[in-house]
Amino acid sequence: MVALWAIVAGPDTPEGRLPQAQRTSRVTAPAGLAERFAATRALSGALVAPLSEADAALQSMPDASPAKWHLAHPTWFFETFVLRDRVPGYRLYDERWPFLFNSYYEAEGDRIARAARGMLSRPTLADVMGWRAHVDAALQQLLGDPVFADLLELGIAHEQQHQELLLTDIKHALFQNPLGPAMWDAPAPDPISRGERAGAEWHEHPGGIALLGHSGDGFAFDNEGPRHRVLLEPFALADRLVTNAEWEAFIADGGYRTASLWLSDGWAWLQQKGIAAPLYWRDSEHFTHSGWQARDPNAPVCHISYYEADAFASWAGARLPTEFEWEAIGQGYDPAEGNQLDSSAPPLPRGSTGLFGDCWQFTRSAYLPYPRFQPAAGAVGEYNGKFMAGQWVLKGASCATPRGHSRASYRNFFYPQQRWQFTGLRLARDL
Repeated sequence: MVALWAIVAGPDTPEGRLPQAQRTSRVTAPAGLAERFAATRALSGALVAPLSEADAALQSMPDASPAKWHLAHPTWFFETFVLRDRVPGYRLYDERWPFLFNSYYEAEGDRIARAARGMLSRPTLADVMGWRAHVDAALQQLLGDPVFADLLELGIAHEQQHQELLLTDIKHALFQNPLGPAMWDAPAPDPISRGERAGAEWHEHPGGIALLGHSGDGFAFDNEGPRHRVLLEPFALADRLVTNAEWEAFIADGGYRTASLWLSDGWAWLQQKGIAAPLYWRDSEHFTHSGWQARDPNAPVCHISYYEADAFASWAGARLPTEFEWEAIGQGYDPAEGNQLDSSAPPLPRGSTGLFGDCWQFTRSAYLPYPRFQPAAGAVGEYNGKFMAGQWVLKGASCATPRGHSRASYRNFFYPQQRWQFTGLRLARDL
């Protein structure tokens, strides 16, 4: 599950106060807020442009949602927590729709079951786009007002999360079609991937006390703080992600048949599900947003579970990094670099340099609260703190992550068996 956001209720209630980790200066509105809002909303529309009405309504599994829903839910967020709660006299576009497009917010009342979102043939895609235009127009007068800046920043980050979910969910839905349909034409071959990928080099870290977690005045989700000290033992982190070719060697060496490599729960999952390769693999091909394509052996392996990542690391004589090790190295890299989402081009792992891009990277860290973390009262604390059990932290960014969305302190999180997201791995070892 992608790191969930906090929501803000009325300005005069405890729920209306953003937690410290999400506060930014209220002196002036963030530079370029209006431009970033417009670009974010436009990108969502561009991502669904290749889809038919039927495509946009598909829901392939309970973990996924229809593309149309991913357009509607962020619009519900802006209309509910900005316009409804903060603009006197604003009237909802359609009073029936909050029941359809609320996701998990108990404070907002009843909602349609998550697994039933694919039954929403109405409102149509055109209806949802009309709603988006209405809400965007109503928000224009607020984009330059610093009083609304924090909440609008949160809404932009929220919609960016749903852009990545839209891409991963529609990929899984189209994968169910035996025709292997494509949303976009295949991208040109990556010249970086020509020739065998060099062996990994290692970023060595001497260990010691590291200060980790979000700091500064920029936006962050509350689960990224508070900033705190962590004692690290000496370690090394690979300078690149594990590749498809390396994963093929793991398969050929019996990696999926060797119980000693696997966690107990992982081995039981593998046996129950009949898993023998990453999701979307077929012979020498893989399924992409451009349909079935030849698999680049030098590109990063993707769409693997935590169980698979951990088994590969054991096979390779290494381990997964902790989230704290990854962040200690990641603080030295620009999070806006690497293969990330810039436009409505098909997202595809290619082999970024640096630590960000291509695939979210599993760590061996359970998704738990940091020391002194306190979820805010009411709805603000409802959708980070209560998910801090049974999931694992991922770091970095993927080829489907909007550029500028991630940072070294960002904590993505998923259940160990999930693999429909762009998930890969980077090895670590002790020194």
